[in-house]
Amino acid sequence: MTVKTRSYIYQHGTLGGLMQDLMDGTERIGTLSNYGDFGLGTLEGSNGEVIFLDGVIYHADENGDINRLTGEELTPYAAVTNFESDEQFSLTDVSDELVKAAILEKISHNLFAAVKIEGIFKHMHVRVAPKQVKPYPRFVEIARNQPEFEADDISGTIVGFFTPGLFHGAAAAGFHLHFISDDRKFGGHVLDFELAEGKADLMELAEFRQHFPTENADYLENEIKLDEIAKDIEEAE
Repeated sequence: MTVKTRSYIYQHGTLGGLMQDLMDGTERIGTLSNYGDFGLGTLEGSNGEVIFLDGVIYHADENGDINRLTGEELTPYAAVTNFESDEQFSLTDVSDELVKAAILEKISHNLFAAVKIEGIFKHMHVRVAPKQVKPYPRFVEIARNQPEFEADDISGTIVGFFTPGLFHGAAAAGFHLHFISDDRKFGGHVLDFELAEGKADLMELAEFRQHFPTENADYLENEIKLDEIAKDIEEAE
């Protein structure tokens, strides 16, 4: 696969900060659209699951509803890229584990990669983080009690990224995937799925651009404890 030299993933905030309880909204979600048309994130208070697809920003809330965002909403963590497929392959009657294994055979494990999977899903299982208010809990406590939703025979798109192990903490090492249905009525953070028929598009990225919430006192003053949040990310993801 040829990596586009000017391609990059742009990320505001860190997943590690979110895991530790740094959930203040520190950037307008619409600002991320200046850096990409494809990606994922959450809103202030770890409120739900955000999906950027084809330049439109969607939000799955804890009730299972999907809404289109205005761009003025605040986010503590989001990541985007301008998606251009470098490689595409078809998939038929496969589990999420087999899909991920097939992708890992085609990408470098030392690069970020954008992952887009479109098709008809025999089964889709997602979760949606419920909105929190200060004092925020650790994210893993939220994840243990978050709403989960399931759907069968649903068409839609998985949007997400593969992160190299070296960057675990900044993001989630491995796959971080969100889903939205074609009718825009179902979506969330992907837990597992079965794909009946579809295609995967991949894009390896040449750069990782990390933007920090430099004006947020909580972020600046609270040291993120890597050993603790690494375990929390593995459980929550």
